[in-house]
Amino acid sequence: MSKVIRFTETILRDAQQSQIATRMSTEDMLPILKTLDEAGFYALEMWGGATFDACLRFLNEDPWERLRKIRAEVKHTKLQMLLRGQNLIGYKNYADDVVEKFVQKSVENGIDIIRVFDALNDVRNLETCIRATKKAGGHCQAAISYTTSEIHTVDYFVDLAVEMEKMGADSICIKDMAGVLMPQTGFELVSKLKTALKVPVEVHTHATSGIAEMTYLICAKAGADIIDTAISSFAGGTSQPATESMDLALTELGFDTKLDIDKLSEIAEYFNPIRDRFRKEGRLNPKVKDVEPKTLLYKVPGGMLSNLLSQLTEQGLQDKYEEVLREVPKVRADLGYPPLVTPLSQMVGTQSLMNVISGERYKLIPKEIKDYVKGLYGRPPMPISKEMQEKIIGQEEVITCRPADLLADQYDQFAKEIAQYAKSEEDVLIYALFPKQGRDFLGRREDKFYDVPVQTVTVKF
Repeated sequence: MSKVIRFTETILRDAQQSQIATRMSTEDMLPILKTLDEAGFYALEMWGGATFDACLRFLNEDPWERLRKIRAEVKHTKLQMLLRGQNLIGYKNYADDVVEKFVQKSVENGIDIIRVFDALNDVRNLETCIRATKKAGGHCQAAISYTTSEIHTVDYFVDLAVEMEKMGADSICIKDMAGVLMPQTGFELVSKLKTALKVPVEVHTHATSGIAEMTYLICAKAGADIIDTAISSFAGGTSQPATESMDLALTELGFDTKLDIDKLSEIAEYFNPIRDRFRKEGRLNPKVKDVEPKTLLYKVPGGMLSNLLSQLTEQGLQDKYEEVLREVPKVRADLGYPPLVTPLSQMVGTQSLMNVISGERYKLIPKEIKDYVKGLYGRPPMPISKEMQEKIIGQEEVITCRPADLLADQYDQFAKEIAQYAKSEEDVLIYALFPKQGRDFLGRREDKFYDVPVQTVTVKF
């Protein structure tokens, strides 16, 4: 019998987030949902990440309504979202009552699988999400934020996954956000996870560095149960490998993917004109389709590379690009080797930029870096040296508890603040997660005299 390997399709979330900054509207998605549902995917990743923010900030859409509309059309395939642990889909920690309410409402509105990760792999920041997902009846997939360093060994990640399984995770994902999981390491990691775990193992990577297809092939041979891919229209580069290509390659090798290649072709034919439209509008930068081997040298996600180059170019300092890239691994080592994933990728990149531009390392230090060193984001993978602590926060105390333990309940206060415009608990959560954008969105919806235009400026994701 052939080995079954399933596919999670990312076109509705990560693929379009990686290539067009999450600007695809719900109306772009609706006509093809029935075909996506019939194609044989294990799951459609279609919510979470930056979709919530982009709906409010740029598309004047209700993200909850997007979820409900997609759920109404997708009858057979699981719907999946990405959640940043205690950060939810924001950029800071929220109190447990907000986390619990958000998870509950996500499942109630149609989410089947919640993939939850913590930027530091601090499992304390996953406890509430895992517990809330299980209570709501959802499938909780705990994700390892994969990175490389002297402490991030295969055994480190296996031990982490075992701990996540004990906490109640229904499956484990290797989340390789930078595309730096090498094929041989992937084989070793998946092989050991399949031996150590009872739950399924999914592999997620990005094609940025040019090795993703090799990594997927080797991981499939090692026993991976599911891989994440993107329909060819928005595949490659900073996105995932192409669904159709991986399907054909793995089928030829004897794997049963459960996919319908004719349906996949129909999906690509639908999304190709949408891709071309975004290209004509200047939203699809050709660079996001490039292969960037420097990712393997500096362990920097593709989106972070382009963001750094853009920032330097705006300041007329593009000649400092290589110097900033060389600084990133040094800052990361100083800070205890945090994985470069939101929000740590932005924080480490900004500190590296400041170190180079100011001409003196840590002369300028953002508040977020100070909070990180204080322990307010969680526990660094490796302890930060006393010397570095003093350089960044002086004699201030470093907390050792779970950061969310310092937060009192918040939901009732948010509900009170937005009572004028909120019609539902979902509305309250819109405001709780993005107060300014949420208030403006709800205000425009409820009050014809609420004179705040939809934001149209470009921001860097």
